[in-house]
Amino acid sequence: MKSIIQFHVSRGDTHFIAECFELPIITQAKTLDELARNIEEALEVHLEGENLLELGFVEKPSILVSFELPQVVHAKA
Repeated sequence: MKSIIQFHVSRGDTHFIAECFELPIITQAKTLDELARNIEEALEVHLEGENLLELGFVEKPSILVSFELPQVVHAKA
């Protein structure tokens, strides 16, 4: 049983985009706060009426969000 639902967040030209690894969920928003709310709402809608155990998840899984940072440029000495 999986205890974590994972999302990967990247930054587009104008929006942040969240893609779920385990479920067919993608959402976007202009701010990270808005994106967090969109992720919760998308999960609620997608899982409404579903049996999480049948989907391979524990009853109350955690949500893990990883964020892709831009490539770091090091200063030259």
